Amino acid sequence: MSLLTLAGPADAARLTPLITACHAEAGLTTTEDHVEQTLATLFDQDIQAAVWLIGPPRAPVGYLFVSFGFSLSRGGREAVVQDIYIRPRIRARGMGTQALTQLVSMLGQMGVVAIDVPVGDDHPAAPLLSRLHFTSENHIFTRQT
Repeated sequence: MSLLTLAGPADAARLTPLITACHAEAGLTTTEDHVEQTLATLFDQDIQAAVWLIGPPRAPVGYLFVSFGFSLSRGGREAVVQDIYIRPRIRARGMGTQALTQLVSMLGQMGVVAIDVPVGDDHPAAPLLSRLHFTSENHIFTRQT
């Protein structure tokens, strides 16, 4: 059973409070209106990005937001994990590890050759990323798929 579900327009109401909480935790002043407008743009236009719900689709405990690009030096498609968020009361139960493990597998199957997570070595997610074979360089953890 997959822990991740690709989100669509019908999931915006479930995503908005998660994204708002993630951004507040990161010190960003994002409003729910801004998040709703941004999700509408993401879902309505041909944007090279995706959001996955973590946990049960009707009651997600978190989300992953990934944008896509192309790298000549890496020889193909690359992905950047912009956000990974698990509700604070659910953390430290392995869901982040499971979600990232599934994401790496899915992106590899999609032809993505590298995944970047732009966080520094002092970020709380750094040990998890290291365990999942991401390497750190210039405040970006990278993993080849």
